[in-house]
Amino acid sequence: MQEETGDMARPVEPGHFSTCESRLDKHIAGLCSVDFPVAVVLPAGGSGERTGLLTPKQFCTFLNRPLISYTIQTFERVPWIQSIVVVVAKERLDLMMDIIHRFHHRNVLVVHGGSTRHRSIFNGVRALGEGEDGTARVKPKVVIIHDAVRPFVEEDFLLKITMAAKEQGAAGAIRPLVSTVIATTLEGYLDHSLERTKYRASEMPQGFIYDVIYQAYQRCSESDFEFGTECLHLALQYCGTNAKLIEGPPTLWKVTYKRDLAAAESIVKETLSQSACVVTGGSAQATELANALQRSMSALDMEVDVISDLIGDNAKSLSKEWNFIQVSVNSSCLSEVGKTLSALEEADRALLHPVVIIWVYLNVSENDLSGNEPMGGEPAAMMELATGAKLGNILVYGIQLHHSKETTLWGRSVERVAQMSCALIRDRSPALTGQLLQA
Repeated sequence: MQEETGDMARPVEPGHFSTCESRLDKHIAGLCSVDFPVAVVLPAGGSGERTGLLTPKQFCTFLNRPLISYTIQTFERVPWIQSIVVVVAKERLDLMMDIIHRFHHRNVLVVHGGSTRHRSIFNGVRALGEGEDGTARVKPKVVIIHDAVRPFVEEDFLLKITMAAKEQGAAGAIRPLVSTVIATTLEGYLDHSLERTKYRASEMPQGFIYDVIYQAYQRCSESDFEFGTECLHLALQYCGTNAKLIEGPPTLWKVTYKRDLAAAESIVKETLSQSACVVTGGSAQATELANALQRSMSALDMEVDVISDLIGDNAKSLSKEWNFIQVSVNSSCLSEVGKTLSALEEADRALLHPVVIIWVYLNVSENDLSGNEPMGGEPAAMMELATGAKLGNILVYGIQLHHSKETTLWGRSVERVAQMSCALIRDRSPALTGQLLQA
């Protein structure tokens, strides 16, 4: 059984998740050289027993999205990859299709997996060349095979694998061994050890000329299907194609254990938290505070832009930012936050990742020098606003700041707001949404 999805509406820039500084514009020249069709096969039929969870790890969720969705997004953002095949167990087909539709993934073909890893990969490779009814499809020149639980592969490395596969017939990622490999006797004693510098760990992604990997699977034995795991070995053994091995970056690591899910979430949060946009609403006092916050937050390694609103040219911030700080003064109340929230919802900005809005309420009233008096019905209104926003994956927090004419005290207060804002952005805790914090 096979099902395919087409193009659907989604944010212009879904976000790039890697721990290195490589970006799309650094590889324009190289990307233009990919003038042949490329497809991806993601085997996702494993049970994930090593995580110790009931749900297979590829379907485990963090930041409101399953892991497999992050991996699909990694390949979707590469313009020269034409299609993605996800191979899942039959009992997970409906779940996978729901994920694809919910997060608007594009050009994704879902096929049933087999009883072993190699059988699942072969099902995915075969689906690229023929439809369910046996009709021929336009085969890709190169097919990339990648684990569904490795979400952080970088585009420049995919390019290296793809071009090497086209030239050599096969290519694969390798990494240095972290630990020495030893052989043991049947009795559990040391037999011998391998010289670590002579060996490498085989990683994903791996790339192949389509006909090479297809013929390798057609020719391989039942024993290979049952017990084998290394695709590069099949290409060498059955097609005589010796793969080009390319050392990959540390970001190729695989989610294997429960703690790896927490690490993946941390990486995504860090990527989402690199910058913020402060919206002033045009008020002079709000702009003054916004500029002060920009300086303080920049000192905390966060890039901050200050704009007056989210219309016109400033609306570009909607397509690139994941964090917004709305500065309001006295009677402005929550109406400006509501405008920002409406703009984000209209742009469907929080489809893939949680967006943060921090309402910084600047109290300039002379009547309450402590800044601790409740602001009428604002806390209750904010909680109601935040509760509704959270359903749409938008996290709304509040910080009340009392204006001080004493320069030193005012500077310290601004620094506290900057620190609190950075912490809220980086933690992205749903438990604190709707709270009005005091700076």
